[in-house]
Parts: sequence; structure tokens; C-alpha cells
Amino acid sequence: MAPRNLTENNEFLLMGFSEESELQPLIYGLFLSMYLITVFGNLLIILAVSSDSHLHTPMYFFLSNLSFVDICFTSTTVPKMLWNIQTQNKVITYEGCIIQMYFFLLFSGLDVFLLTVMAYDRYVAICHPLHYMVIMNPQLCGLLVLVSWIIGVLHSLLESLMVLQLSFCAVLEIPHFFCELNQMIQLASSDTFLNNMVMYSGAVLLAGSSLMCILYSYFKILSSIYEISSAQGKYKAFSTCASHLSVVSLFYCTGLGVYLSSVSIHSLHSNARASVMYTVVTPMLNPFIYSMRNKDLKRGLKMSFGKLSIKGSIFLGLKKYP
Repeated sequence: MAPRNLTENNEFLLMGFSEESELQPLIYGLFLSMYLITVFGNLLIILAVSSDSHLHTPMYFFLSNLSFVDICFTSTTVPKMLWNIQTQNKVITYEGCIIQMYFFLLFSGLDVFLLTVMAYDRYVAICHPLHYMVIMNPQLCGLLVLVSWIIGVLHSLLESLMVLQLSFCAVLEIPHFFCELNQMIQLASSDTFLNNMVMYSGAVLLAGSSLMCILYSYFKILSSIYEISSAQGKYKAFSTCASHLSVVSLFYCTGLGVYLSSVSIHSLHSNARASVMYTVVTPMLNPFIYSMRNKDLKRGLKMSFGKLSIKGSIFLGLKKYP
């Protein structure tokens, strides 16, 4: 079959996890539950940080940004998959696929950058505690988030424009539940050498350099903790970055596992199943990891719920007396 530009065909088929019809209700219920937990949990983080003035610090500023990005990250893939299962229609348009791929790359990149920025924040807090508020001033915090957005937008735009130059065969089945960049390139009928070069170079430069920055930050953090004389001081210093370290480990380990599984396992849906870990499970677990032992966040949540209950009582009282 001769290759042609996909704009003539105008659609892809997202094959998802399984083609067995009896499993579709189970998959739908599972992913709907995980999606709702992800959105609700991350919204609670944002609500807690915005409600409690004691949480208006650089660490929680970055955390609220990470929660917002995680909501957007999951929302780029899961709702479309749930819609396809509900309607029993696997079709996604060419334009929809490009848009989904663009935003997936954008928010996954932002996850990486924000985790790197948060590692730098923990490095300054532990290695330079006396100068922390001077170094991590609001202007620098805003600039770090802005730069993360700019790099993320430019990178995802470059990758998307590169895919737009490819030609595809008429029938296109993506063995995934969303339009992943690597899958798109593999399905192309035209030469993909330049696309692969850009994709792997971007992964090395962005994800690789970010990981090196995180590792360097934690090397300096561990060195500073080792120099603390008291055991209580060491525990307190390490506990301030334990949640972030857990999230970083979960994100990078699951992401690495996806690409290792795609190389070693040749099952049609294996890569899609492995991708669930960092596209759905990790954003869902982040709020639990950060709030499990964080008294400040728990206090912020109590304050936000207290304000909501007071407003609700006032509203009900006004309804009784029109």
C-alpha cells in the first residue's frame, strides 16, 4: 500500500489494552476510579496550599504547580480512552492525535522540570538554610516555573511539527491507549531518521540532564546531612525531602520500565500496560505521598474544609430566609 499524508485519511485507531469485550467494563471502571482519585487528590493539594498562608512557601508553591500539571497530564489521555470504551469507538482524528501528543509531551516534560526545580529547592533548604528565603525568593520561583513552561512548550512543539512532516499508510492502528510519540514514528511510512534523532536527543538532553541535576542535588544533600551531629537533626533534614525523593524514584523508575519493556517485550499491548504506571498511577499516588506524613498539608486541608463548611452554612441560612 502506497504511503500518503494522513490528512487525507483523517483518523487513527487507538487499540487500547485489550480487544476482549468482556474486559472493557472492568477497564472502564478501574481507570475512571483512578482518574477521579487523581483529580480530586491533586485538587486537594492545590486547595490546601492556597487556603493556608503558612504554606505560601517555595516548596508548596512548586508542589501546587506539580499537582496542577499532574491533573492536566492525566487529563490528556484518560478521558479520551474512557470515551472510546463508553462509545465502543476506537477512532481518534488526525488533528486530535497531534493535539493529544503535543499536550502529553508538554505536561510530561513539565513533570520532569518541576521535579528538578523541587530538588534544587530542597538542596538550598538543607545545604544553605540561612540563605534559603533570600535565594528562593518569589521572583526566582516564578522564573523557574516560567522557564519550565517555555522549554516544555518549545520541546513539544518541535516534536509535533516533526511528526506533521511524516506520511502514513491509509489504515493506522496504534497499539496504545493514547497517541504516543514513539508509536507515531514507528507507524510512519516515510523516512523517520530525523524524527528518531530529535526524539532521542530530546530525551537525553531534557530528561537525562534533569536526572543528573536531581542526583547532584541529592548528593550534596546527603553530604550535608552526614555532617549533622545529632540523629534527630539528620532525621528532620532527611524527612523534608523524603516525599520528593519518593516521587522522583517512582516517576523515573516507571518511565524507565516502560522503555525497557518496549524493547524486551513484543506483545501488542505490553507497552500500553507498562505506560499506565507513569501516566496514571504516578500522578494518582503523588498526593498520597506528599500528604501522608505532612502535618502542614493536613492542617491546610482542615482549614480549607472549615472555610467551605462555614460558607455552606451561611448559604443554607440565606436560603431559609429569602
